[in-house]
Amino acid sequence: MANPPKMRDLANRLLAYEAFSDETSGPADSATLRVYEKLRQGLGEFAGVAGFHALASRALALARTEAPSLGGVRVSADGALQGLGEIEHPLDIDKVQAGEFPAGEGGIILIARMLGLLLLFLGEALTLSLLRVTWPGATFDDRSSENGRKA
Repeated sequence: MANPPKMRDLANRLLAYEAFSDETSGPADSATLRVYEKLRQGLGEFAGVAGFHALASRALALARTEAPSLGGVRVSADGALQGLGEIEHPLDIDKVQAGEFPAGEGGIILIARMLGLLLLFLGEALTLSLLRVTWPGATFDDRSSENGRKA
């Protein structure tokens, strides 16, 4: 899970999982924003607002080097992501069901960078545990656990 292609793959899986989730009450946000907000909620409980803000700000700074379209995106003091709506469109479930990916390149890179930093700071076991709590129905790695289920 340590190399960038695996983080990107994990980001893609989270974005696709979120795009297909049944929790679509209210206005549909971009898949990136929905994943980001779930990470914000889960990590905020774990690391606090300041800890999440620091992680998100660093991830955004790293992501901007790969995706200049994120130049207008900001992390507010409470950790909310501002400006993403101008570069990503709301979820269109018809497009998602047709196989079109639910996030733009900048969103994929941002989420992958956040996951990479989590892996660096928390380690694989704690990062995967946090993701399993946030997305209980998703599969995050391909290794089999001791009881034979996918981890």
